[in-house]
Amino acid sequence: MTERAQGPARQEEFAGRMLRLLNDACLGHLCSLGHRAGLFDVMAGLPPATSARIAEAAGLDERYVREWLGGMTVGGIVEYAPEDGGYRLPPAHAAVLTRDAGPDNMAAFTQYLAMMGEVEDEVLAAFRAGGGVPYSSYPHFQDLQAEETARVYDSSLVDTIVPLVPGLTERLRDGIDALDIGTGQGHAVNLLARAFPRSRFVGMDISEAGIGEACAEAARWELDNARFEVADTAELTGSYDLITAFDVIHDLARPARTLTAVANGLRADGVFLMGDIAASSDLSENVGHPLGPTLYALSVFYCMTVSLAEGGAGLGTVWGRQTALRMLREAGFDEVGTREVPGDILNVYYVARKGR
Repeated sequence: MTERAQGPARQEEFAGRMLRLLNDACLGHLCSLGHRAGLFDVMAGLPPATSARIAEAAGLDERYVREWLGGMTVGGIVEYAPEDGGYRLPPAHAAVLTRDAGPDNMAAFTQYLAMMGEVEDEVLAAFRAGGGVPYSSYPHFQDLQAEETARVYDSSLVDTIVPLVPGLTERLRDGIDALDIGTGQGHAVNLLARAFPRSRFVGMDISEAGIGEACAEAARWELDNARFEVADTAELTGSYDLITAFDVIHDLARPARTLTAVANGLRADGVFLMGDIAASSDLSENVGHPLGPTLYALSVFYCMTVSLAEGGAGLGTVWGRQTALRMLREAGFDEVGTREVPGDILNVYYVARKGR
């Protein structure tokens, strides 16, 4: 049968897909609300309960909670018993929706949907005129990023990610100088400083608010081996045994210059540990990626456009392994390997050294 003859059937099938897309997108926004309001966490600790009981436990308005529960029920996330008006969050659902789920908490990711909606008009203007949306248009982005990365770092940074570099754990225990670029609110630095008290850590970011949060956490934890600086990573100075960059290089206006500065800032036996998005630079190879549409959407609505707003390279979220490896070599790294963490579909880790 020709494609033309299949037309009506294909149209109907695609219309069904778009209907599912619309429903799932709306459900995603409701999940974002449920996460931020703490409703999933509350329901995970309750037996089947009425909307009034759930609202009381969460400290929220019952009418809003009842309507939210309606969406959760028809969306298949919450179970409802009409005979007694009880709502239940199944344990299997709670395992990927609550804060106790740690890095498996998918509800936290849905918060990016609201962020995209907040800047859609500005992104549309950039489509028409070029340029980009400035970082200042994202007042909540750093909080979202800090929450997302903390879920991963708390469970994996010290015991899983650091050991991806052979011998690094032992060197950190003995005491080395380390720098984290694009540190955001500095949680990774503070975790490492607490785990390896003999090493000395610096976190660098252009955000004064982020550095303020980082310093506050270091003070709460009484760390004397962690400090933070407001600085442009493309202009970094000093020499270090370890430099890290977690999901930051593709956002930068001058990524190539930053990578060269990193290479120049490493001591002879130093190592650069770069975590970034696990994807290909070849679009055709990203078809079927489990997070493919999400990655390209995040690029359009944040990563690419923020870089372009500064007149930057606009690498985008999905700059991919091939481009990353090429840029690392061009920056002066002769030895580059990649490592992956089992079960992590989002990140790949690059271990880069200068020729020794």
